[in-house]
Amino acid sequence: MNGAQSLIRTLVGSGVEVCFTNPGTSEMHFVAALDAVPEMRAVLALFEGVATGAADGYARMAGRPAATLLHLGPGMANGIANLHNARRAHSPVVNVVGDHATYHQRYDAPLQTDIASLARPVSCWFRETTKGEELPRDGADAVVAARKAPGGVATLVVPADVSWDEAPDPAPPRPVPAPPVVDGATVQQVAKVLGAEGPAVLFVGGPAMTERGLVAARRVAARTGARLLCETFPAVHERGAGVPEVERLAYLAELAALQLDGARRLVAAGTPAPVSFFAYPDRPSDLVPVGCEVHVLATVEDDVVQALEDLADALGAGADPVSSPGPGRPELPTGGLDAEKAAAVIGRLLPEGAVVSDESNTAGIFVPAATAGAPRHHWMTLTGGAIGQGLPLATGAAVACPGRKVLCLEADGSAMYTLQALWTQRRENLDVTTVVYANRSYAVLAMELGRVGAGAGGPRARRVLELTSPTLDFVALAGGMGVPAWRATTAEEFATNLGLALAEDGPALVEAVVGSGL
Repeated sequence: MNGAQSLIRTLVGSGVEVCFTNPGTSEMHFVAALDAVPEMRAVLALFEGVATGAADGYARMAGRPAATLLHLGPGMANGIANLHNARRAHSPVVNVVGDHATYHQRYDAPLQTDIASLARPVSCWFRETTKGEELPRDGADAVVAARKAPGGVATLVVPADVSWDEAPDPAPPRPVPAPPVVDGATVQQVAKVLGAEGPAVLFVGGPAMTERGLVAARRVAARTGARLLCETFPAVHERGAGVPEVERLAYLAELAALQLDGARRLVAAGTPAPVSFFAYPDRPSDLVPVGCEVHVLATVEDDVVQALEDLADALGAGADPVSSPGPGRPELPTGGLDAEKAAAVIGRLLPEGAVVSDESNTAGIFVPAATAGAPRHHWMTLTGGAIGQGLPLATGAAVACPGRKVLCLEADGSAMYTLQALWTQRRENLDVTTVVYANRSYAVLAMELGRVGAGAGGPRARRVLELTSPTLDFVALAGGMGVPAWRATTAEEFATNLGLALAEDGPALVEAVVGSGL
């Protein structure tokens, strides 16, 4: 067998059964090998940023890697933004990047690129295979690197001749090390810290955002009186009726500072101590209050949930969950549609077991509160801040979770980065309902214009932040890719149209016109 066949069989044997791809000439042997290895599902994306974002969404919900297949350095470059988000989410992803044949690289052909320099900043592991005999081994190593706690992007560069040359049999799957357990001394020390006098904060994230982790964290908070907060953008947050509530740290630094104000001790579990997303004139970047001591119970590399449970036991905390929200949904609103009414409709209609991909940005500020009492669901957020994640993330989640409704909450400006994901959703008949919040602006940037001290901005500044002249028509854009779509300008229309979209057995879209954000 050739290298491509051996690599794909190695990946499948190691549990990687889906590849999101946008291939080119140097990857044609990999493409041809798909017929020889039908266990690998190949999903075509029309842009590499969709492929990488979908691999991220698949990994977050499946708990195991998907592969990508990217074409040379430019293909890698097109996918980097969503690989950045995947890196921040600690999502296990195996990138397979084609390259020119080894003997052709010295000619500096037009697509010759320094792939290593592009890949390393977003990869936890990088290797270029130069011999067919090494390819199966390298593929197995890539899977282990991607899956090893806390998870990450492993990038394997495969020159064309390595794909077409003869290769040995597939490599067997390798064992993946378990995350280390936090030692008892650390647990006892943190218990002592939280038992001391004065306000404290328990700050959680990463693996702690499961029901089991949140139950343990809530037990600790109830026993010690510590304020329980979680990271602003968790990769996956299990939530809804019956799951302990946790307050998210605010995105705006000044609001986050109010949440942390007065704390004398901060214990971090599964996430680093909080910092401001951006620098602002005359404001600190470190959000930890002056005089507050930071203590680390567990890093994201550790068994965070076990550490929280051990801490709760060490404190003698009760075993029963506390402060879990009961079932409850908002009433359907009426009248003109705005962001708050849209949130109420979503809270009312969110299906049980839904997976939510949230890139609603400023327009979605009311949605978390409106959905707290909805049936249990999983919530994915924009971990790395690179917009254009929402639609691809939803696409990958739908591949990972057949039988579950995926709801994508998408800002209009962000949607235009990776709108091609709708085509993939239609082609694969993925059960994704997308809500596009049409405020017809980059509203978050309009807000930041003043916050960074740049002033209110005049007509020229406003022109580069508004999405009008022409106004985007998401109903037409979705229809052009075969996705049924509706527009809503009132709360009643939104409730009716969202209900229709959720009833579709496949992709659908609702454009929710919530006014101008400028």
